[in-house]
Amino acid sequence: MLNKYARAFFTRVLTPFASFLIRRGVSPDTVTLLGTAGVMAGALVFYPMGEFFWGTVVITLFVFSDLVDGNMARQLGRSSRWGAFLDSTLDRVADGAIFGGLALWYAAGGDDIVLCAVSIFCLASGQVVSYTKARGEAIGLPVAVNGLVERAERLVISLVAAGFAGLHKFGVPGIQWLLPIALWIVALGSLVTLVQRVVTVRREAAEADATAAAEESEARS
Repeated sequence: MLNKYARAFFTRVLTPFASFLIRRGVSPDTVTLLGTAGVMAGALVFYPMGEFFWGTVVITLFVFSDLVDGNMARQLGRSSRWGAFLDSTLDRVADGAIFGGLALWYAAGGDDIVLCAVSIFCLASGQVVSYTKARGEAIGLPVAVNGLVERAERLVISLVAAGFAGLHKFGVPGIQWLLPIALWIVALGSLVTLVQRVVTVRREAAEADATAAAEESEARS
């Protein structure tokens, strides 16, 4: 849902920065790798310590690399299957680090086994949601569905909530509850999105099989 509007906006905003990196000889793959490393550092260093504000600041600074590298590739005319594969693969790594860092906090200092489990569910369901689309497309189906909570929504909801929850350490009272609420929203939304995609793939597969059977029957007659 957010991808449709946010990507277009931030692509325009980040185009000058992408051009600057190109002039400095930086490659899109380098931006992809550095961006993922920065997200992992912010998530796995700060979040397990309960430093949600600073962790979110670091993650947010690097998460925009996902838009910058693609912008650079288009400007250079180098859009490739390898670049798309690398970008998609490292997106999964970054997402896993974010929810993994939250799970580590709740498993230790946060001392909340339920929220630890919810964080792990967010991690796993996000991976599976992405897999269902990729697998459906791999077998020749369009997977024409906009899920309720896709990657952009998962990141925005989780990072905004984590950043604001981190203000609790600066004396803002009661705001720490935003993060647990956000994790439950992401978990339930991811589950709905997964069901949406599975149902869509099942319908499209049935339609494709029926069409293929009809064509085969017509060819025989």
